[in-house]
Amino acid sequence: MDNFREEVVVRRNRLLNDLLYALAWVGIVIFGLIALMLLQGTIMVLNFNLPMIAVMLVTGGLAVLLFLKKDVLRTEYEYTFTNGELDFARVYGNNKRKELGSMRVKNVDACGWVTHQSFQRYINMPGVRKDNWFLNRDANLFYFYFVKDSAKRIIVIEPSKEMADLIRQYAAHGAFQG
Repeated sequence: MDNFREEVVVRRNRLLNDLLYALAWVGIVIFGLIALMLLQGTIMVLNFNLPMIAVMLVTGGLAVLLFLKKDVLRTEYEYTFTNGELDFARVYGNNKRKELGSMRVKNVDACGWVTHQSFQRYINMPGVRKDNWFLNRDANLFYFYFVKDSAKRIIVIEPSKEMADLIRQYAAHGAFQG
């Protein structure tokens, strides 16, 4: 029998992010209109005024930058567990997906809850790269410590109790630490 579990982690308190997302759209429209009006004024008058062109480029650039980065405010993480294989992905705005990586749970050196004392031992080691793939700081966070290509790494995620039990079941003997 296959063990499969897929979870999507969303931000619990989204009020601030939703307000910032709405402000981003307002900024896109306002900066875009200003840039278009300045472009139209420059073309109609054929007066290539350097400050006016600079303001046009800055406002147009801000509109484009806001458009490209607005979906970061609606980030979700997706964890997929299949028979000891754990896949991670970041989803932006429910339409752009970025694969973060994949790991075999039996290959990790240590794993467990962040509240356990072993986490502090691993996080304080010199040269450890830490990846935070979670959204809610007050959630029950889980860590994986492993060494790949002589680089020490810790990944912190936000799984449910059921997924943590599956991870514990497939972890190597002695790897799960509290």
